[in-house]
Amino acid sequence: MQPIFVIILIGLLGGVAVGLQSPLASMISQRLGVLESVFIVHIGGALVALIPLLFYSGGKLAQWRSVPWYALSAGIFGLVVIGAISYMIPRVGVAASITAIVAGQLLVGTILDHFGVLGAAEHSLDSTRMLGLAVVLLGVWLTVK
Repeated sequence: MQPIFVIILIGLLGGVAVGLQSPLASMISQRLGVLESVFIVHIGGALVALIPLLFYSGGKLAQWRSVPWYALSAGIFGLVVIGAISYMIPRVGVAASITAIVAGQLLVGTILDHFGVLGAAEHSLDSTRMLGLAVVLLGVWLTVK
């Protein structure tokens, strides 16, 4: 198992990436449109991911059929994230947009944890977690308001 420091650092780096990607995607969206922004962001990411795949002879990409069909929908959700962020930022700002996105992630994560689905470890929804979610949702409302 990875040291907790490494796990936290990777999580923080992911958060920084979302924090920077969001206003950049919104900038594209404001000048070109939401669909154009989604396309540019994803084609750019695909091209960057292609470079190491070429060095590793495609890695395990040829085994894509072994992945459950519903897991292949992950890319669609990425489109929704970029579209939502691009739409929200000019209307409510970066902080409020990211706060709403993170709150949505926490809600879904809590449901997945409670039922232990999609590979999540099972963690029951107890009163402490419900209170935490309520605080987060109140924070979203106060931030977006």
